[in-house]
Amino acid sequence: MTDEEPISYMALVPGTEVCTADGTTIGTVEHVLQEPDLDLFDGIVVAVPRGIRFIDRDQITTITTAKVTTSLTVADAAQLPEPEGNPVYHVNALQDVGPKLTARLGRMFRREHWIKDE
Repeated sequence: MTDEEPISYMALVPGTEVCTADGTTIGTVEHVLQEPDLDLFDGIVVAVPRGIRFIDRDQITTITTAKVTTSLTVADAAQLPEPEGNPVYHVNALQDVGPKLTARLGRMFRREHWIKDE
């Protein structure tokens, strides 16, 4: 597969570059918003320097293995809203890796730490 080959939103990988219509990078894909039971794509949440922002599916023009291109201008991207709804949490799987005492205690007591996405 080449970088410019279109892919489905279901194959979109977190960390994929997100660009404006003129090719300016505005952030990376944090996660895809979808309704799996209805096979409905709602949009993407993008990690930008000031937090996370929501891009609606109608503002996305192409999705490839290399990047997501939007119909937004740089000015539009600066005004993107924060996602609405419940906060999203994830586990840092590499937290207790390494020789330090805190990592050893974490492995010994199977400590779980949930990190709130911002």
